[in-house]
This record gives sequence, C-alpha cells and structure tokens, in this order.
Amino acid sequence: MSTVKVGLIQIHCGKIIEHNIQKTIEKIKGTVKKGAQIVCLQELFSSEYFPQTVNVKNYDLAENIDSGTLAEMGELAKELAIVLIVPFYERAGTGIYFNSAAIFDADGECLGITRKNHIPDGPQYHEKYYFVPGNTGYPVYETAYGKIGVGICWDEWFPEVARLMSLQGAEILFYPSAIGSEPDHPEISTRSSWEKAISAHGISNGVFVAATNRVGQEKDMNFYGGSFISDTFGNILASLDDEEGIIVQEINLKDIERTRNMLQFFRDRRVDTYAPILQKEMLSTPSLKSKNKQSAFLFKET
Repeated sequence: MSTVKVGLIQIHCGKIIEHNIQKTIEKIKGTVKKGAQIVCLQELFSSEYFPQTVNVKNYDLAENIDSGTLAEMGELAKELAIVLIVPFYERAGTGIYFNSAAIFDADGECLGITRKNHIPDGPQYHEKYYFVPGNTGYPVYETAYGKIGVGICWDEWFPEVARLMSLQGAEILFYPSAIGSEPDHPEISTRSSWEKAISAHGISNGVFVAATNRVGQEKDMNFYGGSFISDTFGNILASLDDEEGIIVQEINLKDIERTRNMLQFFRDRRVDTYAPILQKEMLSTPSLKSKNKQSAFLFKET
C-alpha cells in the first residue's frame, strides 16, 4: 500500500470523562467517514490535563491496560477497520504510573504500548509527580496501513526520538500532545516553535509527521491546538487552528524513498563521531592550544 489516509482528533476536554470519551468516539467516526485509516488521539485524551496541579487524588485517574476504556477503543478499531492510537494514563503497578499510548491494529489487536520517555516539570506541567519515565524505548509498529512510531508530547521536541524511530523503519511519526500557555511567560506562545521543531523531524528523517494537540481553556491553562500533518520536506499538508475539529489527509509513502534519495542524511551520518551526545553534562569547548595541537597533527606531513 503506497497511499494512506491519516486522521487526527483535536477536542476541548471537560471535567466529565465519559463526555470526553463519547465526543472523541464521534470525532473518530467522523474521520472514518472521510476515509481515515490511521487515527491518533491527543495526549491523555479522556480527561482534563490534570498535571496542572499536584494532587494525590489524581492518581485515581490511572487505568490498567485491560480497562474498559481501552477495551472499547480496541473494539472500535476493529469495527471501523482502522489503526487507532490511544494515549492514556497507565497504572502499571501499585504507585507506578506511566503516560502511555496503546496502538490498536485494524483488527482490534493491541500491538503494544509506548510509554513517554521524557517527563517535563515546570509551572502547571507537574508531570514528574504523576509519571515514571518510560521503559519501552522507541518501538515501531507494523500496522495494516504502514509502519508507525509514537512519541508522546515532550518526546516530540527531541530529534533523537525521531531519528531512532525512523531508523527502525517508521514511515509516519505520531505525536499526541498537550501543550499550551506558559504560566511563567504569559507573553510567549510556543505554538510556532512547536510546529517548526516537530515538522523538522520530517526533513531530517524523510518521514511524515502527524502531531495532535488539545484545545481550549482548562482551569488555568489554555491549549492552543494547532494539530497538523507534514510531509517528508516538512511542508504542512493540513492543520487546525484553535478550535475543535478533525484532520484527514492522504499521504503517499513512496515519497519517503524519493526524499531520502535526494537528501542523503542516513547515508552520510557519522555515527563514529557521536559518542559525546551520550554524555549528560554540557561539553566544554577545547582550548585554542589543544586546537592548534590537533591541527598540527591533522596536517603533519608523512
């Protein structure tokens, strides 16, 4: 299959979980009516963004992987014959919680769980209180409609995540998100930077990118939406503004080979020079003296 239709859901979440789920199901069916074959929901789609505050009661929102919500989504994927990416708050054990996404194939089978690796912490983004860093790595799923990778919200900013999934054969990178206002910098919107940073992964790796975000006011935060799908050159193919809605966009997976044959980033990688990237601390700049020594060595006649 060379062409596939990708669908994204962007909704405003209210206080009542059942209402959010039902609204999402209606939107999913709306994308299928427009031909969507792979559909991605926004991060923590069933509830308001609870990490705005630190509250032990919010742990009660976590679900087991065999919860009723996920079972319903699996049945829906089977009924509609779609691949469905379902982000959820995962209860993995007593006191162990992950920010996760379940990937259902078109026959309703759960292909696996991706757990969010990079956990942010800042004003009204108190995620380290709620989530353990992921331990699933960066899996790629071979679905009925193509190979996909999933990075959850903060993961989407890191180029290493996109590269690792792309190297494993991912053709479309999905990024379910929950991003909006910055309470300590109310004068700044990250929306443009968000779109540029994520769509740039498509350029660097020659893949399609699909990022979906929530939208609207939730307690003290405003989420700016802006869900989009971009191509292998980082061009925005379809997007939403700051309103609820859906995107359905057809893409041609053959464009991946065409792009990579033009921009040979994979061929020209110098993995033998990348060891310093594994160091946590900032790298110091070599002194002029050491640079001169290196230059003398490099250009010494033999």
